[in-house]
Amino acid sequence: MAEKLKIVSLGGLNEIGKNITVYECHGDILVVDAGIGFPDDDMYGIDVVISDISYLVKNKNRVRALVLTHGHEDHIGGVPYFLREVNVPIYATRMTAGLVELKLEEHHLLENAEIITVEPGEFFQAGCFEVEFIHVNHSITGAVALAIHTPLGPVVHTGDYKIDTTPISEEMIDLARLGELGKQGVLAMLGDSTNVENPGYSASERNIGQHFDSLFEGCRDRIIVTTFASNVHRIQQVIDTAARHGRRVGITGRSMENVMKVSTRLGYLKIPDGVMIEMSQIKNIPKDKLCIITTGSQGEAMSALYRMAFSGHKQVEIGPGDTIIISASAVPGNEETVSHIVNELFRKGANVIYGKRMDIHASGHACCEEMKIMLGLIKPTFFIPVHGEHRHLKLHAELAKQMGIPPKNIVISDLGNVIEVTQKSIKINGSVQSGRIFVDGTGVGDVGSVVLRDRKHLAQDGMLVIVLSLSSEDGSLVSGPDIITRGFVYVKESGVLIDELRDLVLATLENCRKNNIRDWATIKASIKGDVSASLYKSTKRCPMILPVIMEV
Repeated sequence: MAEKLKIVSLGGLNEIGKNITVYECHGDILVVDAGIGFPDDDMYGIDVVISDISYLVKNKNRVRALVLTHGHEDHIGGVPYFLREVNVPIYATRMTAGLVELKLEEHHLLENAEIITVEPGEFFQAGCFEVEFIHVNHSITGAVALAIHTPLGPVVHTGDYKIDTTPISEEMIDLARLGELGKQGVLAMLGDSTNVENPGYSASERNIGQHFDSLFEGCRDRIIVTTFASNVHRIQQVIDTAARHGRRVGITGRSMENVMKVSTRLGYLKIPDGVMIEMSQIKNIPKDKLCIITTGSQGEAMSALYRMAFSGHKQVEIGPGDTIIISASAVPGNEETVSHIVNELFRKGANVIYGKRMDIHASGHACCEEMKIMLGLIKPTFFIPVHGEHRHLKLHAELAKQMGIPPKNIVISDLGNVIEVTQKSIKINGSVQSGRIFVDGTGVGDVGSVVLRDRKHLAQDGMLVIVLSLSSEDGSLVSGPDIITRGFVYVKESGVLIDELRDLVLATLENCRKNNIRDWATIKASIKGDVSASLYKSTKRCPMILPVIMEV
């Protein structure tokens, strides 16, 4: 019987975010990344979304390691939730490890975690898997691709990457090693599909620094720059540009402060002497000598930029004389929130520079021509597009066909599908449990589809509560019915409607009494049904109706 390698994606397929991939061979399991996703608009109250890892929990005695490709939230945000269920060694580069340590510290899990740092070019053993870190360029320091050497042959897991020939502080992507692997023979490649719709090449991060210079040159305003907190190279360029133009720099936003702390401690971020100031000191600095770097590039509610825009920040009030530079593109799904905050900033009189007005952002993901280079260097026998919505996966598969990979050697998978790879074939064979787990505050998984459906119902139609007291002896009405509404109508302005509903409830109770119905549940159902039908007929609305019966 031929040896088999199983590959299962529990996140990151047909979606953007919550990336997690499982490799299984010879009874050993290797897990790559454990990210989070962000809630859709109809997930009321949900903070983050994580992957269902029930399959890994059931097989935790076979899981040998968790390997992290880089420190973005969609790749490491779920690590605390993962470790609570499956506590295994974590392998990561120094920057990624530093960010994970901060995260685990917040969750009080750091003491029991084993985090092992690995540098690009180094190997480590995890069961039957020998894993090699390969340096790649991305919008965060310490990003790597993985060469997973299995008993059947090497698998290249690209992670998030781009080909940047003029990076800021690191070397360019290690194309030589990737090409060497390609010459030796690569069994399979799992490739980042995010930017497959974009032709050509992604812009170099160094280009952004030139644009910053032109924006700072001659500007007499206070400059506020927002970008992804994890983009250390972008932050470095802002600080360097501010220093060249004689500006002091303040930092605001918790995630930005955390990344600054980690990257400075590890030597990835180099701060010129005398440039940084505390936010409490900014009032003493002339506006034309000040630059503030902040979180909020995605319009996140309660981020530092959001609070500035809506007059909720303790130290910064936006107004005429401020130039706001939004050095990030909107993540799919965040376009509306970004537009909302941009409009508010303009309304306050600020000069807002964002993507459509000037090229001040460079993507961290490869475009079409870079994907072709990667496929051409690695020359995998089998190809699996990952990290994208279905159209991205489909287009990346088409690109692979153009590069000479036979269609039968390409698999577009879905969450939970088990891909079986031998040295001669690849196919989907079965599935494992997968899906989404909702995190709401400290609750993990206790909010399901029924709760979300109720929250959606409340948000759309409001609620009507009917309170009455019945005698425990004969079921007669003792008091009420009192009608309370929330998000439906204002009682004082809708007195006639409320009076009609009271009369209807009394009629329903009388009907139950005549039919000798004494069961509270049946009475509640009758009240709910009659009131719901009446309200829809008169208002064409369907609020949530909650009859409450008290026995006295």
